[in-house]
Amino acid sequence: MPDLTRCAWAEGGNELYVHYHDTEWGVPVHDDRKQFEFLILEGAQAGLSWSTILNKREGYREAFAGFDPEKVARFGKRDVARLMKNPGIVRNQLKIESAIVNAKAYLETLEREGSFSKYMWSFVGGKPIRNRFDSTKQVPATSPESDALSKDLKKRGFKFVGSTIVYAHMQATGMVNDHLVKCFRYREVGK
Repeated sequence: MPDLTRCAWAEGGNELYVHYHDTEWGVPVHDDRKQFEFLILEGAQAGLSWSTILNKREGYREAFAGFDPEKVARFGKRDVARLMKNPGIVRNQLKIESAIVNAKAYLETLEREGSFSKYMWSFVGGKPIRNRFDSTKQVPATSPESDALSKDLKKRGFKFVGSTIVYAHMQATGMVNDHLVKCFRYREVGK
C-alpha cells in the first residue's frame, strides 16, 4: 500500500513497522489478554524505540509464555535469570521483574473488576477518544486520562506505568485515536 498517506512516524519505516501501523495501531482492543500483552510491551519499550520492541515481539511472546498472565505471575528468580540471558527480549532486570509484578497485579485487577479490558476502557468512558491532529507535533505524550489511569495502575501495584507509557498503551490499543487526520487509518479505526 505504498500510495497511501500514513502517520509520519510510519512513513519510510521497515515492513514490520508499516504493517503494525496499517493493521494494529489504534484498533480498539477489548480483549483482556491482548491488553496485558500491550502493557508488557509498552513497559519494555520505555526509553527505547517502538521498532526495537516490534522486532522483539515474537521473542517476548515466547519468553513470556504467550503473554499468559497466570504463567508469568508464577515466574521466579530462575526465570528472571533465564530471561536476562535471552537475546530475543530487552534484557533489563527491572523491566523483566516488572512484567512479573504486572502479571500479578493484572490477575488481582481482573478478579476485582471482572474484566481488565473494561477496567482500562473505563478511563475513557468506554469508547475511543478521537483526536483530530494534522501534525505529529500536535500529538501529546500524556493526557488527563492517561494521568488518571497511570495513577490508578500504580496504586494497584503495577510498575513501568507512568503516564507517557500509559498514553502510548492507550494509542496502541485504540483507547485513543491519534492517527493523523490525513492518514488513511484515521477513518478506518474510527468506524
